[in-house]
Amino acid sequence: MAVETTPRTKTWTYVDGEWLSGNPPLIGPTSHAMWLASSVFDGARWFDGIAPDLDEHCKRINRSALAMGLKPTHEPEEIERLAWEGISKFDGKTAIYIKPMYWGEHGTATSVVAVDPESTRFALCLFEASLGNSKTNSLTVSSFRRPSPETAMTHAKASALYPNSGRAILEAKSRGFDNALMRDMNGNIAETASSNIFMVKDGIVYTPAPNGTFLAGITRARVINLLRQAGFDVREQTLNVSDFTAADEIFTTGNYSKVVGVNRLDDKHFQEGPVTRKALDLYMNWAFGRSETGE
Repeated sequence: MAVETTPRTKTWTYVDGEWLSGNPPLIGPTSHAMWLASSVFDGARWFDGIAPDLDEHCKRINRSALAMGLKPTHEPEEIERLAWEGISKFDGKTAIYIKPMYWGEHGTATSVVAVDPESTRFALCLFEASLGNSKTNSLTVSSFRRPSPETAMTHAKASALYPNSGRAILEAKSRGFDNALMRDMNGNIAETASSNIFMVKDGIVYTPAPNGTFLAGITRARVINLLRQAGFDVREQTLNVSDFTAADEIFTTGNYSKVVGVNRLDDKHFQEGPVTRKALDLYMNWAFGRSETGE
């Protein structure tokens, strides 16, 4: 008998034209996504009455679907409208994670391995989750690497990429750290296991140049633009571990927690510096439509 599992927080899911409370069972054992991982997702945030860059996340999920070989069934504008409809089902107090998803149900007529785009399904899941950007994180250099575009679907937000991130985080936790700093196959820094990475040295902000091994995130791009508009020199370039250990500040960006400072990279300790705080202030002022002075 199929049993609905209990979500950890209040959850609403839109699927097949209706909203369902909790964590409804959607994928069966013969589903292509269950068997062969043909699924993609995206993530946006709602908090304090706003959903920054929600439209961009709704566009990216469709790009990821196409990269996976799926057929997007909802226009970005429709996904955004449904997201706001779902947001209205919550109490308006707790931050929400907004997760649109596509997955394939069947393989093609000629190959069970290749997903049939006509079998694409869509769901939109919203659940309560605090932002968590008030706490700094510690990082350790992972022994695991980010795959290259020739070996994995790195240009999509594909669910199949995340077990590699998961094992990197488990390794980091076993060492007493919060997250992992991951390199690409050439040994250059790509990102953390769950977010994009920045460093500051002598007032200059650096972040790894997009090389196809990681998603250059929507929040990352927003923070880069805001810092540049505020007069900071922000450079996207190839960086290695020694660059980060020699940094004055390190911070991460991502949809889940926006901007978070790093307090330790292996044996090197850091203070949450002025550029990290400025990046968060700039982002929040932009998100709430405030001027840089907060007015």
